[in-house]
Amino acid sequence: MNNRAVLYPIAAVVFWAGNNLVGKMSVDVISPAAIAFYRWALAALLLTPFVLPSVWRVRRVIFRNLGRLTLLAALGIVAFQSLAYLAAAHTSATNMGLIGALVPLITLLLSVLILRDAPTVGAVVGGALSFFGLAILLGQGHPSQILDQGVNHGDAMLLAGATAYALYGVLIKRWILPLTTWQSLYVQILLGLIWLSPAAILSPSMALSGDALPLVIYAGIFASVLAPFCWMQGINKLGASRNANFMNLVPVLTTASAIPLLGETIHGYHLLGGGLALGGVWLSQKLKKTLWARTPEPA
Repeated sequence: MNNRAVLYPIAAVVFWAGNNLVGKMSVDVISPAAIAFYRWALAALLLTPFVLPSVWRVRRVIFRNLGRLTLLAALGIVAFQSLAYLAAAHTSATNMGLIGALVPLITLLLSVLILRDAPTVGAVVGGALSFFGLAILLGQGHPSQILDQGVNHGDAMLLAGATAYALYGVLIKRWILPLTTWQSLYVQILLGLIWLSPAAILSPSMALSGDALPLVIYAGIFASVLAPFCWMQGINKLGASRNANFMNLVPVLTTASAIPLLGETIHGYHLLGGGLALGGVWLSQKLKKTLWARTPEPA
């Protein structure tokens, strides 16, 4: 295997980490509805010449699966990304990276509930460790504070978005749509734009200023097109399991970039809570021994 293959997942996580910074930088520059809509509109425009011909050839397959694709678009294109942009005004880029890193663990837990996969030792131990770390992070070093004051609105939205994206991944695994990855993504983007249109129409401002334009370009090209491309190339060349390990770099890169670029301050609870949460995610990916046999699907 060519060692240069690792550059693909590294590039993908760099682009995604950068998108967390873009989300934070978009506050007071462009409305969440506007950046969400323009981002995916740009991605659709870029993908159309390459993907539309093949999508047209399988249009009957798409129409048969339109309901599922619509739900996937609502979860992956709309809920996950829009909640992140809304949350950016109420939380830090560091928290965006750390909470987003919980997606693989939440996916494992939802797989037990929806796909009836047998829970692994890693899912149980890692889940408990991540939950404790998350409580420290959200309670800013004092988990009991969550009971007294609740969770920061921004962090709550990030958790909801992470859960939506985890459910997105579980449903993709369950349904196994008869489309290529690019065909499926392209159709979801188009459907996502339909979902996003009402918010865009009702938004007080859809203005695209000179300050906002670079943010939209980054989100539309690097985070929406190049990152998925590099990630899929990494899976093809390295395998899904090895490729997935690189995802743990997203919060590290986000934090390392947010300190000099956004002037964010890292506190002890970020290191302790974030470290425990990431450690739990790592354990969930490494300890794959199941606690019991997979529950069979009902007849």
